[in-house]
Amino acid sequence: MKKFVVLAGLLSVLAGSVQAQQVYLSNYTYEGNNTTIGKVSASGSSSLTNIKVSGPQGNLFRVTKNNELVFKKKPGSETSYEIQIEGQTSAGKITQHFLIIKDTFHKNGVIAHRGAWKHTEASQNSLASLNGAVKLNCYGAEFDVHMSADSALFINHDPHIQGVTIEKSTTDELSVIKLSNGEKIPTLEEYLKAGMKQKGTKLILEIKTSTMGKERSMALTQRVINKVWEMKAQAWVEYIAFDYDVCKKVRALDPFAKVAYLMGDQTPQQLAGDELSGLDYHFKIIQSKENYITEAQKLGLTVNVWTVNDPAVMQWLLERKVDFITTDEPEQLLEIKSKK
Repeated sequence: MKKFVVLAGLLSVLAGSVQAQQVYLSNYTYEGNNTTIGKVSASGSSSLTNIKVSGPQGNLFRVTKNNELVFKKKPGSETSYEIQIEGQTSAGKITQHFLIIKDTFHKNGVIAHRGAWKHTEASQNSLASLNGAVKLNCYGAEFDVHMSADSALFINHDPHIQGVTIEKSTTDELSVIKLSNGEKIPTLEEYLKAGMKQKGTKLILEIKTSTMGKERSMALTQRVINKVWEMKAQAWVEYIAFDYDVCKKVRALDPFAKVAYLMGDQTPQQLAGDELSGLDYHFKIIQSKENYITEAQKLGLTVNVWTVNDPAVMQWLLERKVDFITTDEPEQLLEIKSKK
C-alpha cells in the first residue's frame, strides 16, 4: 500500500507539471518612491502583447511600451499591492496574480540556519524558529522542504523524523508527529503563510534531494514552485539546493527566481553560464578557494557561506565581503557585524 501511495503521489505531481504559458515578472518589490517594479514577459520565446493590469490595486499600475510594470504615481502608504496581469500570446490569453511589496528586507546578510533555535526553546525548522529569526531582524531564515508519499510538502531537515521516513509517509501519518516544542511539523503552506506576515526576513527555501531518485527530486521542485506561485510568495522566497539539476529546474520554471547552489563542485563561471543567481558553499570550500568570492561577484553572482558558527571564520568572511553567511549563531554574527 505504501508503494502505491508513493507512486500515485508522484504521478499526480508529474501530471500537473506540464507548464502552460506563464506570465513572469522580473521583480516583485519596490524601494522608496521608485515607481518601476520590473519587466513583464511570457514563458518561452512567446511575445506578450495587449498587456492589462487589473485586480484589487491594479488601477495604481500600468505597463509601459517596453513592458515595464510601473506605478502610475509615487507609491502611497500601503506596503502590499495585489494585482493581476493579463496579456496575449500566439497561443491565446494568459493571466497571473502577483503581490507587489515594499522592500523593507534587512540588508545585514545574516541567514539563520533552520531558523533561530539554538538559544531558545524553538525546534529547528519550526514556525517558532522562523519567528525567532524575524525577531532578530535576520536577512533570512533557512528551511528545508521534503515531499510526502501523497505529495504534501513538509518542513524538516533530515529525510526522516522520529523514525518516520517523510517520503514514504502520508500527510495523516506526518501530521500527528510533534516537534520538541510541541508544534506539529509545518507544511510549506503554513511556513510561507507565517513568513509572509512580515517584510523584513527572506525565506531561504532549500529543496531537499530525494532519497528515492532524480525523478522525485524534479517532482518536488515542481510542487514547491507551484506552491510559492499559488501563494504569491515570490518576493519573500529564495531557493537553494544541493542537486544541480534541481537548481536548473527552478530557473526553468521561474527564470527570475533567486537560486544558489550548495554542493560546492561547480565554478562561478559554470553557475553564471547556467544563469543561477549565486553560490552557497561550505566555509571550508570558500577558505580553500578564496578566489571564488571575487570571481563570483564580478560575474554578478551572490556569495553565501554555510554553516559558520566560529567567530574567527565569521570575521574572515566579513573581511572578504561575502554577501551572506548562514549560521546556527545568528545572534553572535549580528553582534560581530554591529561592531564593524
